[in-house]
Amino acid sequence: MDLSFLQQINRFQSFQGLSSSKSQQPTMVESIFSQFLEEQLSRFQKTTAPSRNMDLFLDPTLKSRLDQVIASSINQIDTLKTVKQADSTWTDTLSDRETRFQPFIESAAKKYNIDAKLIHAVIKHESNFNPNAKSHAGAIGLMQLMPATARGLNVQNIYHPGQNIDGGAKYLRQMLDRYNGDVRLALAAYNAGPGNVDRHGGIPPFKETQAYVPKVYSSYMNA
Repeated sequence: MDLSFLQQINRFQSFQGLSSSKSQQPTMVESIFSQFLEEQLSRFQKTTAPSRNMDLFLDPTLKSRLDQVIASSINQIDTLKTVKQADSTWTDTLSDRETRFQPFIESAAKKYNIDAKLIHAVIKHESNFNPNAKSHAGAIGLMQLMPATARGLNVQNIYHPGQNIDGGAKYLRQMLDRYNGDVRLALAAYNAGPGNVDRHGGIPPFKETQAYVPKVYSSYMNA
């Protein structure tokens, strides 16, 4: 058995270790991982019929298939680790969570030339720094991206804190450019969509948006 195969197995075991350190109640991340692993094993079993005397780790054909299954899931496991770490800190204080995600905020702010305080204010009011937040409308993550919007922003995993913040900041940059740097209109578009802002010639007369814009803007200006 080659060393790379062993290293891949160890990565699975390290993820398992993260799971065992939590309570017996499965988290969202654990459920996703379990479902994914079951699907991969089921697919593997349907396409593989090893003989009774076959050595699982030495047979080249079987090992090759196992390698493919493991390799295809490594990135997903790494992402789940990141989300799980964020999930495990949900009992921390708000200040702790803000600090933990600040590097992502600073990186996105620099990348899209946005004040980091504005991104911070949006996250605070959108999800209160909960990376697993999901609204009744289906918006997900720290910056509450809709799945269709996230795809358009090239966000591969909407629950990943770094990707979610990057996508949200990119969209916010687009809205700032669309409304010539007017932060209030950009926030209104972020909440209600640019179509509604254009249709009403300003902040739409929606109760949610009318409350959202001044709250986020105030947090931003007073940060």
